[in-house]
Amino acid sequence: MATDHIRYDVLARDALRGVLRKVLTDAAAHGLPGEHHFFITFVSKAEGVKLSPRLLAQYPDEMTIILQHQFWDLTVLEDRFEVGLSFGGIPERLVVPFSAIKSFLDPSVKFGLQFDTSDVAEVAPDNLPAAPAPSAVAVPAPATEKAEAADEPTPPNQGGAEVVRLDRFRKK
Repeated sequence: MATDHIRYDVLARDALRGVLRKVLTDAAAHGLPGEHHFFITFVSKAEGVKLSPRLLAQYPDEMTIILQHQFWDLTVLEDRFEVGLSFGGIPERLVVPFSAIKSFLDPSVKFGLQFDTSDVAEVAPDNLPAAPAPSAVAVPAPATEKAEAADEPTPPNQGGAEVVRLDRFRKK
């Protein structure tokens, strides 16, 4: 077999990560349109991932987050995204490099991407950055599509997002 000097696999992977980056950038700027929502699975101990020790202990290998109604401060950079989510009523700030992402799914339109993370470098447990302990953070109300919704009173927070293991929904 001929040697691939162009590395089409790397070019395709980077292009698909560009799709993911663009979608998240649009969501950060304009919110999620319609019924769109994202399931993002990533390697918990990949280099550059920042999770609290509590979340890392709970999800030592991989973690799936859902960006739908209750997330805030979504920031998208060239190599990573950062987002605020609530786990068990405790606000957390996650930092996820695009290279750590294993899959991206928007079930509202049946669109998904899978990435090979076999070449992702994991940080040794002794070298993990000490994430600050969760602190009280003012959680903004979920973004709405129309400004007129701002006239309505905001319902009280119902305890934050629920972490769901997706393995039970996968076909065997």
